[in-house]
Amino acid sequence: MTTVVFSHGQESGPWGTKIRAMSDMVKGLGCAVQSIDYQGIADPTVRVEKLLAEAAVIDDTLVLVGSSMGGHVATAAAAALNAAGLFVLAPAYFIAGYEELTPTPPDLPICIVHGWDDDIVPVENSICFAAACNAELHILDSDHRLTANIDEINYYLRRFIETHAR
Repeated sequence: MTTVVFSHGQESGPWGTKIRAMSDMVKGLGCAVQSIDYQGIADPTVRVEKLLAEAAVIDDTLVLVGSSMGGHVATAAAAALNAAGLFVLAPAYFIAGYEELTPTPPDLPICIVHGWDDDIVPVENSICFAAACNAELHILDSDHRLTANIDEINYYLRRFIETHAR
């Protein structure tokens, strides 16, 4: 079996609109779901520690899914958790003034989905990260939240799980 572990963004919560929609879809694939609650934790390093602690007890194939800062957190934890794959939405990579915090790309399948009109995390940041590690990259006609594109996101996530976590 596969467990999909979600990491939400800075201004979101563990069961926001995108996570609920993705969760419903992956449950339909037979996956278990966990969503980590990072509310009140601003420091990405503390969020990574929380993800490592909570996911370490899951005895299953792991796929990490993260949005914005949650994408950064999932990326930073993926190798240590021996994840089967990493699926991130508008990940907070190479943020101005914090470039050195961008995690090293883990050696595992990575899929990045980003919006062309993202005014929080520039799409160029995901292009740069994807190029450095040959990640799958999908750039959509959307903004940072990507909520209008949940059907496309679920299509890519389904394909990713079926390809890398079965």
